[in-house]
Amino acid sequence: MPWGRHLSRGEIRDAAVDCGILAAACLISYWLATRMLAHVYLLSRGDELIGGLWAVISTIFVLRDSYRHSMTAAVTRMAATAVSFVLCLIYLIFLPSDIWAMAALIGLSALAVTLIGRPGDALTAAITTAVIMGAAALSPHDAWRQPILRFADTVIGVAVGVGIAWLSLRILRPEGRPLTRRPSYESPTRDSP
Repeated sequence: MPWGRHLSRGEIRDAAVDCGILAAACLISYWLATRMLAHVYLLSRGDELIGGLWAVISTIFVLRDSYRHSMTAAVTRMAATAVSFVLCLIYLIFLPSDIWAMAALIGLSALAVTLIGRPGDALTAAITTAVIMGAAALSPHDAWRQPILRFADTVIGVAVGVGIAWLSLRILRPEGRPLTRRPSYESPTRDSP
């Protein structure tokens, strides 16, 4: 939408509903991540807050303008997280987090998803690795738990995002009108103009 274009009342209403749906989905993700995992693991307040934030980010990443787009984003998010999870867990079982390890693992995670045929997931894998290693640096005691916790947070956020996308497009919008298009921050693919 060009700057300066005035929105109709219907467009404003639709945007407000979509933003309310996004806000509600983020609230649910945050609550689940900070409450559910706290009962499963004895987490520090910092780990709870990082987990809630990471679940919210996953929900925002996944909740798109259509269910199909949400599912595509969910696959991207989970593939990138799985690669980061494996690399960081293997490293953190044996060695502590440090800046050099974080940089090396960021590069390795981006390379790994590229080599498995998902080059568009490289940035997401790199960001996920940075968060896992940063959380491990903040909680150096049992740092190997960080990949497991961040994977669980991601699962919560992705599940909420996909679930809310399905609900909003099936129940709240039975006429099939998609959510208002939000800007995409993904890199263009080879097939895009």
